Amino acid sequence: MIGPNLSEWALKKRSLVVFLMILAVVAGVMSFFKLGRGEDPAITTRTMVVAAGWPGATVDETMKQVTERLERTLQETDYLDRLRSYTIAGQTTIFVDLKQSTPPHKIPDIWYQVRKNIGDMRHTLPQGVLGPFLNDDFGDTFGIIYAFTADGFSFRELRDYVEAARSRLLQVPDVSKIEVLGAQDEQIYIEFSMERLAGLRLNLNQIVATLQAQNLVRPAGTMQGEQERVFLRVTGAFDNERDIEAVNIVAGERIFRLGDIAKVRRGFTDPPQPMFRVNGNRPSAWRSPCATPATSWRSARTCARRWPRSPPTCRSASSRCWSPTRR
Repeated sequence: MIGPNLSEWALKKRSLVVFLMILAVVAGVMSFFKLGRGEDPAITTRTMVVAAGWPGATVDETMKQVTERLERTLQETDYLDRLRSYTIAGQTTIFVDLKQSTPPHKIPDIWYQVRKNIGDMRHTLPQGVLGPFLNDDFGDTFGIIYAFTADGFSFRELRDYVEAARSRLLQVPDVSKIEVLGAQDEQIYIEFSMERLAGLRLNLNQIVATLQAQNLVRPAGTMQGEQERVFLRVTGAFDNERDIEAVNIVAGERIFRLGDIAKVRRGFTDPPQPMFRVNGNRPSAWRSPCATPATSWRSARTCARRWPRSPPTCRSASSRCWSPTRR
């Protein structure tokens, strides 16, 4: 016989073997309760939502001319399990469910084929249809959220700072996606007094057409030289609300300055977008999915601590949620 006889040795050393077995079981049980566990593990979702709108259409028109056409195209999807649709007047929503046996690594390619097929048949939908809009972004789980506050700075300056931090964190290995929360889009509001317009005999449509023509982007031509080409650019585009106030409105033989007959102000969209609050304050924040190794999140957290703060008392970033793993 080649080598030691382990069975004979185990029978002779019963006490030692039993001790080693008990020790291995106890160590295994203790290690099991101390294992790292993902609190927000990655989830493979095999469902896509396809939505479209047709303002003014009835339920039957939406069903026959939008829903059924979309479903016929979606029936060509690989690994398709079933289609579920919900149609109301002027709006349709279709759920595309794949089989549970669909390999996870094939799902992104399947959704790409769905988008391509929907894009190819988009021209067959009636004129006036909005969409279709496709959404398959269900599987992201977010394990880290940072909230940014800035006393003495405008919300726009805070948003620019958050965008800069986002650009830096996207360079961290394995970080593929970061979403900004609580950001509000800005708009320029021009408020007219209808009584003042009527008193000056001004046409509102003419004023709007003048503003659109002033800010219109169109090619102004080029000058071709012997070795280079010079592009001509027309100045006068709006850079801020002061430029809008300085626009001259021509009405017959009279010229009015827009700032004299209307109030121009910068504000946020109304109704506002979803807001994010921390301790009663309205900061801006970003969140990033948790579907990457915990070592990457440690690198992200280290990078976050090194963000420049200018000045330190006016900008701060606080972690509101940090749970890549549970120990």
